[in-house]
Amino acid sequence: MTTITVVPIIDFEARPKAPLTRMMNERLEGFAADLQAYLDKQLLESPDGGDLVIYMSYNSNYAIRWTIVSDVPAYIAEVVADKCAKLGYIAWKGIDLYKFK
Repeated sequence: MTTITVVPIIDFEARPKAPLTRMMNERLEGFAADLQAYLDKQLLESPDGGDLVIYMSYNSNYAIRWTIVSDVPAYIAEVVADKCAKLGYIAWKGIDLYKFK
């Protein structure tokens, strides 16, 4: 069985309007929970038993982006990519998670 974790990455520095930021963060958390529930069902019988960790965030245009940060087999990455594409999420290019100002 594959252990699946979908982590919403929330940008705490971008606070132009607090109520809007709170709503967007709650929305992202909901999308992450929905994706995790879907993948739990799809990958229930996965034979490799590895860990799948996905990061989700907003880009500068407030589109949802995603990336897989763990090593998984190609078929699992394909399941994730297909579902995210159907939901309109974009692949996270050029991860800058570890850059600090």
